[in-house]
Amino acid sequence: MGPNSNVYRRGAALPSSNPFQRLSELLAGIEPALPPIALTIGEPQHAMPAFLGPVLSENLADFRRYPPITGTPDFRAAIADWLDRRYGLDGAIDRDHGVLPLNGSREGLSFGAIAARDQLGKTLDHPVVILPNPFYQTYAAAAHVADAEAVLLDAKPGLNFLPDLDDLHPGLLDRCVAFYIASPTNPEGSVASTNYWQRLISLARTHRFFIFADECYSEIYRTTPPPGILEAAKGMDDGFDKIIVLNSLSKRSNLAGLRCGFAAGDPEFLRKWAKFRGLAAPQVPIPHQAVAVRAYSDEGHVEENRRLYNEKFAVAERHLRPILGPVTPEAGFFLWLDVARWGDAVTVTKALWQDQGVKVVPGSYLASDQPGGGNPGRNYIRVGLVAPLQETETALGRLATWFGGAA
Repeated sequence: MGPNSNVYRRGAALPSSNPFQRLSELLAGIEPALPPIALTIGEPQHAMPAFLGPVLSENLADFRRYPPITGTPDFRAAIADWLDRRYGLDGAIDRDHGVLPLNGSREGLSFGAIAARDQLGKTLDHPVVILPNPFYQTYAAAAHVADAEAVLLDAKPGLNFLPDLDDLHPGLLDRCVAFYIASPTNPEGSVASTNYWQRLISLARTHRFFIFADECYSEIYRTTPPPGILEAAKGMDDGFDKIIVLNSLSKRSNLAGLRCGFAAGDPEFLRKWAKFRGLAAPQVPIPHQAVAVRAYSDEGHVEENRRLYNEKFAVAERHLRPILGPVTPEAGFFLWLDVARWGDAVTVTKALWQDQGVKVVPGSYLASDQPGGGNPGRNYIRVGLVAPLQETETALGRLATWFGGAA
C-alpha cells in the first residue's frame, strides 16, 4: 500500500450511522415469520459477578470524592499484577506511570490518536491512522477526532483476518501516528501470534508510531490464552516503548455498564497522556475502580464465563458445521460466517429475518467500502452468541434450517 493511497477527506472512514441503526432501517417493515431472536449486539448477557453489589456498597462513600485521574494505587497495582500473571511480565509494568484507568476501553481508543499525534510531533497537516477493515467503529472516530487520514487494511481469510504488514509502504508508515489493531479480532475472532506482534512493534519503533492494541476479548477464548502485545514486547529490547494495550471489564466480567477499563504499556506516553486527561477527561469513579480491583484478582467468574461461551460454540458446531464447515473461531463470542453461496450479506440478513426471525449483522455494515468499491465484509454475517443457551440454540437451529433449505 503506497504512501498516498487516499486523497484526504476528513471523516472519510466514518460511517454515516452505526451498524445497528443501519440494520434497523434495513429490516424496517419486514414482519418475521417466527418469534424474533436478536444475535446482533455484542452485549454480554451472562450473570454479573456476585461480588459486584457488596464491593460497590462497601465503597459508596467514595462517590462523594473526585477520583484521581491516574487511578488509585490499589487499582494500578491490581492491573499490573493481573498483567504479570496473565502474560508473564515479571514486574515490568511501571505501577506509577504504566497504568491508567479509563471509562471503558472505548474512551482510550477514542482519544488515543490525539495524544499520539501531539506527542510524536510529526510535521504533517493530516497524519495517518491505520485501522483494520472490518473494525470497531470507534477506531474511525479516533482518526476523525485527530484530523487524521484513516487508512483501512482489509482483513482477509488467508491472512487470519489480520492486517497484512507486508503490504505497508515505508512512506505510509512514516506518516502514521497510530495503528489500531484488535486481537482477538472483532468480528472474526482471530488471534495475532507473538511473531506478528513483534513484527508490528518493530515497525512502530522504526517509523515512530504508537500501537493501540485492543485486547478486550482477551479472556473469551476456546482453550489457549491468546498472546498479548505486552507479552511479545517482553522478548524484545526497549520495554513497552510505542505500545498501549487497552482492556476492560465489559467482556471479561460481563460489566459493560460499569464503564471501567485501563490502558497500560509505554510509561512515557501514559505519563503525558495523564496530564492531558487531567484537563479534558472524566475520571473513573473510585467505587468502580474498587470493583476492578476485586474483579482482576478473581479468575473463577472469568472461567465460568468462558465455559458458557464455549458451550454455545459447541452447539454452533453441531448445527452449522454439516452445512458450512467449521465455524468456531479461536476467541471472542461471535461467529463470522461466509454466506457467499446464498448471496451477499445484506440479502442474507433480510432473508434470515423474514423467514426465520433471526436478526444478524451484515459484515459489510461492520466495514467500510474501499476507494475501488470493495468491502471485505460483503460475503459475511456476524452472529453473536451472547444470549442464554436455549435461546441461542433455537436461533442456531433456525439458521441451519435456512442454510440447508436454501443450499
